[in-house]
Amino acid sequence: MFNARWWREPQIRRGGLVTLAIVLLALVGPWLAPHAPTDMVGGVYGAPAGDAPLGHDFLGHDVLSRLLNGGLSILWMSLAAAAIALIAGTVLGLLAGLSRQRLDQAITWLADIWLAFPDLILVLLIVSMLGRAPWLIVLTVAIAFTPGVIRLARGSAVAVASQEFVEAAQMMGFSRTRILLREILPNVLTPLLVHFGNMLTWGIGMLSGLSYLGYGVAPPAADWGLMINENQAGLLVQPWAVLAPALLIGVFAYGTNIFAEGIARHSAGERR
Repeated sequence: MFNARWWREPQIRRGGLVTLAIVLLALVGPWLAPHAPTDMVGGVYGAPAGDAPLGHDFLGHDVLSRLLNGGLSILWMSLAAAAIALIAGTVLGLLAGLSRQRLDQAITWLADIWLAFPDLILVLLIVSMLGRAPWLIVLTVAIAFTPGVIRLARGSAVAVASQEFVEAAQMMGFSRTRILLREILPNVLTPLLVHFGNMLTWGIGMLSGLSYLGYGVAPPAADWGLMINENQAGLLVQPWAVLAPALLIGVFAYGTNIFAEGIARHSAGERR
């Protein structure tokens, strides 16, 4: 769970503010855009001007308008994929860590096989076969991230289950469900939240990469990764159509990564 003391750490505060700024831009951006993302309001690869400070793209769309509209897709899709992987992986990992040997071996074996497939190749394979609907992309990315959560949740649960306070709760006759929810889960949340931040960073990169490769959000929708793919041919003529979305993707990934790393360092310092 969120700890108010985290915010006192400069690295956590910096990462949180950067991430929050990009999130607010993605949420509020569509209302600030001067044009609809599909309106053709200028020349092909038009240079920046007073009414279009970032110029126009390969079809004459206003780059600023598409930029302000393009963050929402990558935001909700990366958040949804990371959340699904966190929930599913935590449930399976806790079951493996606290169950009998056969179930533990089965879940661990499945996670190991899962991890043998490179994430991006697995996602590309599924999306190329089944389509590029947003819900399918989110589910596929979550599937790719889940085995890592399983291994982390299992290892954390096994470590916590051997602690004296858990053994005391067992001796007092508390049910396994109560011990799991009241004793074990709160003590494994911090590493899981750190991993959630890492998954956000990976998800941003993977979803942007899918859009760049043509397997993500379908045109004419506005998406930062798709903007890079669409305008790369005119990079030397009108670089802002490529550089602006690439910069925002990088800043978003930087913020989530710094935030998660700060929480990990703070938690490690508290344990010393």
